[in-house]
Amino acid sequence: MWPLAVRAQQSARMRLIGVLMGYAENDRTAQSELAAFWAALAKLGWTEGKNLRIELRWSAGDADRIRALAKELVDLRPDAILGQTTPVTGALARETRSIPIVFVAVSDPIASGFAASLAHPGGNVTGFAENESAMGGKWVELLKEIAPRTVRMALLFNPGTPPPLKVYMPSIQAAASSFAIQAIAAPVHASDEIEGIIATQARDPGGGLIVMPNAFNVVNRELIIALTARYGVPAIYFNRFFTDSGGLISYGADRPEQVRQAAGYIDRILKGAKPADLPIQQPTKFEFIINAKTAKELGLDVPLHLQRSADEVIE
Repeated sequence: MWPLAVRAQQSARMRLIGVLMGYAENDRTAQSELAAFWAALAKLGWTEGKNLRIELRWSAGDADRIRALAKELVDLRPDAILGQTTPVTGALARETRSIPIVFVAVSDPIASGFAASLAHPGGNVTGFAENESAMGGKWVELLKEIAPRTVRMALLFNPGTPPPLKVYMPSIQAAASSFAIQAIAAPVHASDEIEGIIATQARDPGGGLIVMPNAFNVVNRELIIALTARYGVPAIYFNRFFTDSGGLISYGADRPEQVRQAAGYIDRILKGAKPADLPIQQPTKFEFIINAKTAKELGLDVPLHLQRSADEVIE
């Protein structure tokens, strides 16, 4: 009976997890993802204030703040940390090689140096990759289908914010070549540079925009969506929270599903599993969303086959 009693005492003790979000606290999408994470933990038997204590931090995509908050959380010596976005995960990984880290919203965990392989991470970092490199070709294809006059696409990204553009370039270039489209890298370093990129695409007929997976683009999504509407530039995005806010079309991983899965990994770690033994998961569920209202405002007729294949058409 004694070993059983000891195990019961251990499982009943208060556990501490840190959560470092890559977005701002007033970000509705981030709040909904966080709610999905809490709900998933609750289903697994974890209740804040009862057997779980949570230290939550918001970085709002600011690099200096990310580094400071990563150190702050690691110094608390939590049992595990959830990291959202590539910059956040990178900062956490630099601060500790022992505390388990579970990530979400990371595009290329191997290229980012977070793990040795997908099947066997081998260290203290594991989690759920957001988009495969082949997604780039899908974005080109879908944007061309909804805006058939498109002959060039600017790839909007911030080179100072991971993931690097090169992750997606092979599939983008292959698809662009097959559709006779010019794919143009369009780096920006600050929000006041975004308008110039979009205005350039609108200057001549046939311009389009691919908003790349990038924490900078997420933080500035309302501005990007407003500018594409103002200049009449068709754009495709990597997650539905852009189309929910008025973006034309999006195709990407189901993020709430991934944070629910991340809660499962946190649960397993709190029960003794090692991150090194938990494989990094690639997305298995994708969402294709069309904003029909935005399409109409841009003068685009959404092909029937696209409407039928979409997970949701926002009217």
